[in-house]
Amino acid sequence: MGSMSNTAKRSSTGKAGVKGIWSPSVLVPVGALLLGSLLNLGHELVDHTPVLAQVTVAALVLGFVFWCVFVVLGHAEAVALRMGEPFGTLVLTIAVTAIEASVIVSIMMHGEPNPTIARESVFSTVMIVCGGMVGLCLVLGGWRHRQQELRQQATSSLLAVVVALAVLTLVLPNYTLAADPGAFSSLQLVFVSILCLMLYGSFVFAQMTRHRADFLDDRHAPTDEHHGTAPQSLTRSLVLLGVGLIGIVLLAENVAASLEQGLSALHLPQTDAIVGAFIATLVLMPETLAAIRAALRNELQRALNIALGSACATIGLTVPVVAAASLIMGHGLTLGLGSGDIVLLLLALGLSIISFGTGRTTVLTGLVHLVVFVAYLLLIVVP
Repeated sequence: MGSMSNTAKRSSTGKAGVKGIWSPSVLVPVGALLLGSLLNLGHELVDHTPVLAQVTVAALVLGFVFWCVFVVLGHAEAVALRMGEPFGTLVLTIAVTAIEASVIVSIMMHGEPNPTIARESVFSTVMIVCGGMVGLCLVLGGWRHRQQELRQQATSSLLAVVVALAVLTLVLPNYTLAADPGAFSSLQLVFVSILCLMLYGSFVFAQMTRHRADFLDDRHAPTDEHHGTAPQSLTRSLVLLGVGLIGIVLLAENVAASLEQGLSALHLPQTDAIVGAFIATLVLMPETLAAIRAALRNELQRALNIALGSACATIGLTVPVVAAASLIMGHGLTLGLGSGDIVLLLLALGLSIISFGTGRTTVLTGLVHLVVFVAYLLLIVVP
């Protein structure tokens, strides 16, 4: 009897292992990596196919990318749960920033040099975070819990870093004299890139070590229910998270390139702004869903850590990477925003400072952020 029970146990364990291997959580990231590699290897063949076929392929790939994003989100949340805060949130923000930087650099290297795609992507990220992501978190969280509390010290620190990075990279280039309006000279670009890395590094140091308690919500301490299986599960989640992120980068590069070519062929205005918004929306989707879930659980501080932390990481890491690629390839880089975009940027940043100044938020606070976000979307379509 003991031998039969052991055999049955081994059989059930083997079936569970096989089922785990063939589950969507494994197949989707691996499939994204393989499909992205095939599309990159056969991009010349795709370019010579009829336009209708290219559009169909791009639509199917885009749908698969969004599916992959949801699956990768599950692995990212598993990593965040097992590593605890703020380490899990940091892993997610850095991973998403790696996607955005990779897609921007790949588009910069694709076809004719595009000096403004990095600016539009970074600007779109800030507007989506400070307008759309924060607005949705505050509206949905406030609707469920009436009002929510946050840690003012942590949120003020996050906003200070975001404001400094945004103004240095997106506004200051319009007022320098060493290069064309909206651009830095090579020396200035290197100097500003170093400043961005130093600011983001200082923020990570404060969040991870010296002031870690400021970024935690004591009411929602992490549990240790997965302690016994954490090492194996953590390794599995990290591997699949990395595979899925690489696959998303490869697929997003193809979709963004096809989108850019299609918009250019139609002679639509604001082509770079639309492509930049697409890149930012795609890469911020996992963080947006994670932040909304945290807000619905009344974990507003974690939601803000995810949202504002993604803005910090986007500017603090993406700009130096793109700047290095620009200097190495010899392509121009335009970072300065137009006057209308500067007004929107300063409005979103100023509104965030006011909204979080009291330590409490409601549905009304979130609605104001969403109104600014809607205005940003309108000005993309009708500049």
